[in-house]
Amino acid sequence: MVTWKNLDTLTSYQELVENPGKVNLAEVMCAERVREYSIPMGAGLVYNYAAKSVDEEIIGRLKALAKEAELVEKYAELYNGEVVNTGEKRLVLHQLTRGQLGSVVTADGVDKRAFYVEQKDRIAEFAKKVHSGEIVNEAGEKFTTVVQIGIGGSDLGPRAMYLALENWAKKNGTFQMEAKFISNVDPDDAAAVLNSTDVAHSIFVLVSKSGTTLETLTNESFVKDALTKAGLDASRHMIAVTSETSPLAKSSDYLAAFFMDDYIGGRFSSTSAVGGAVLSLAFGPEVFDRFLKGAAEEDALAKNPDAEKNPALMDALIGVYERNILGYPATAVLPYSQALSRFPAHLQQLDMESNGKSVNRFGEPVSYVTGPVIFGEPGTNGQHSFYQLLHQGTDIVPLQFIGFRNSQIGTDVDIQGSTSQQKLCANVAAQIVAFACGKSDDNKNKNFEGGRPSSIIIGDMLTPESLGALLAHFENKVMFQGFVWNINSFDQEGVQLGKVLAKKVLAHETDGALKVYSDLLNI
Repeated sequence: MVTWKNLDTLTSYQELVENPGKVNLAEVMCAERVREYSIPMGAGLVYNYAAKSVDEEIIGRLKALAKEAELVEKYAELYNGEVVNTGEKRLVLHQLTRGQLGSVVTADGVDKRAFYVEQKDRIAEFAKKVHSGEIVNEAGEKFTTVVQIGIGGSDLGPRAMYLALENWAKKNGTFQMEAKFISNVDPDDAAAVLNSTDVAHSIFVLVSKSGTTLETLTNESFVKDALTKAGLDASRHMIAVTSETSPLAKSSDYLAAFFMDDYIGGRFSSTSAVGGAVLSLAFGPEVFDRFLKGAAEEDALAKNPDAEKNPALMDALIGVYERNILGYPATAVLPYSQALSRFPAHLQQLDMESNGKSVNRFGEPVSYVTGPVIFGEPGTNGQHSFYQLLHQGTDIVPLQFIGFRNSQIGTDVDIQGSTSQQKLCANVAAQIVAFACGKSDDNKNKNFEGGRPSSIIIGDMLTPESLGALLAHFENKVMFQGFVWNINSFDQEGVQLGKVLAKKVLAHETDGALKVYSDLLNI
């Protein structure tokens, strides 16, 4: 059995506080360091932390922290089916959607790995029938578009994954259907999607675990109204992804229902039916399988107790060092790949909803900081946006770059002696060194202090496998950090209070400031 302790009670943490270490990045950055400070990831990716403010002594202390906090052992408890989500008294099983890491996990009277495989196979069969024309619209014509209706984890992850693979699928001949997404309860969101969509040739995927999510059901009504006005039977155009006990599960309002369960949080659900339905329809089930394969490879690496061979664990430990020892408040995620344009938004939810906690897993206040603020944009766009603050601002913000040697499209143009992809890669290489080493100048306006730490994940190309590995890396990083901070990374009570008050506003059960704001907004 593992022991759950607060970070500030650990001997290894106190040693870090007393001996925090200090690394001058400008002095240590060299070719040998860049080559040595790398860890292989799944699907051919590499995690490189040479530009992080750590050295062998600091890494040694972080490894001692990982051992004392029993991080890998706690991961084993998770994938072997212990109740790790203490807030909701639930298992945490998103890894089981892509592979069996340990013992057979039984819940609700079934083998959960078998349950997830069954749902994946049902989705694959459905998708193939849609693609072949066995399942068609009322006019006997093929569906050409899939529209996902969901919010939070039912939107951010699947949307980011779709955008990440859209160009790859078109280039490699696996693109089957265009995917669109409706998430915001703002009617302008649904209207904008529907106004640009041929609804007669569209399948709508309603994603709600409980079948009661206010925003999602509101948008479903918006869509059904549009279908009815077009003279279409909505039940011939909609499928549901929900729990087996929800009111949507056996409703005649849907062509089919595919199931998830309470053991997979929304932000961890891209590899479940939540992502599986839309991605299998868009790209084919074989592509979704490849995506799962990459995630499974990365999950397996997270079992290694040696942080220097476990990329997610090393990333997590360095993040804890930056947050709790160096006091850095935020982390910027900077993918140098336009395909990953929505990946930072997904990681923002993944990290901040998981580790934005101020009490430990037993409900007791913690006396140290926990999760950082996460933000980001793809390069090189971000360079012309917020990099000014990153380079010369008063706060040091650790950076996580992601880069690929080759583009997904496979074609490029040579302009001024280099291709577009070479220019992109040149920029990320330059930024890493510029942030780390800086530049002295007598004109203080042009002086760069440097010492701005970063890591980079590098791959040959963004493919289904490398995307899966990338996703699992960050999921496991967030998990390990939650273990270090002794918080429950798998509930999200912080999103509930606003929902409760919103319902009171809509029921006109308000007084005081809430009533005045309601009146100001003409509710």
